[in-house]
Amino acid sequence: MDDADSDAQAMLRVAAGDRRAFARLFDRHHASVARFAFRFVGNRERAEELTQDIFVKLYRNARAYQPTARFKTFLFRVATNHCLNEVRRGEYRTPRASAAAPDGDDRDGWDREGPQGDRPDAALEGRELERAVGEALADMSARERAAFTMCRFEGMAYRDIADALEASESAVKSLIHRATLAVARRIEALQTGTVPARSRA
Repeated sequence: MDDADSDAQAMLRVAAGDRRAFARLFDRHHASVARFAFRFVGNRERAEELTQDIFVKLYRNARAYQPTARFKTFLFRVATNHCLNEVRRGEYRTPRASAAAPDGDDRDGWDREGPQGDRPDAALEGRELERAVGEALADMSARERAAFTMCRFEGMAYRDIADALEASESAVKSLIHRATLAVARRIEALQTGTVPARSRA
């Protein structure tokens, strides 16, 4: 049984009231959801609050899960709706922040291995790239940010992103295309030295 099948089976057990199955799903997917939430709010503590809320919603809506949908798609639909609702309410505002977890801190397993390597100059370059991507994310619409994050950071397929966003695949492709261009422009500005000084600090 692969991870996707295992998750689907675990979610069915959650729907039947199995709390240990829920704990396993939480352990397996907490970091992905926290990274996703962080890219909406740019603050680790707020992202953790959102992540807790998302998993509470997941538990409460477990009976709505149909095994015809991939578990990760279902989870990110819950996460996307929650983050978009919070942003619409204006409670959270995405600051210009790194694309990675703050300060490269990986104590909770949030951050993925970056491009820094062991060389200080490579680490600095990696940080600047992360910051440029973070700034591009902050300037995107919430749906562009969600689609780009699921595609580029979580490796989800267009079809699954479309399900999570309750949009067509063509709409998702358009969102990701615009977001990718925005990121490319930021990186180009960084490389040509036209990024504002604050961004290169």
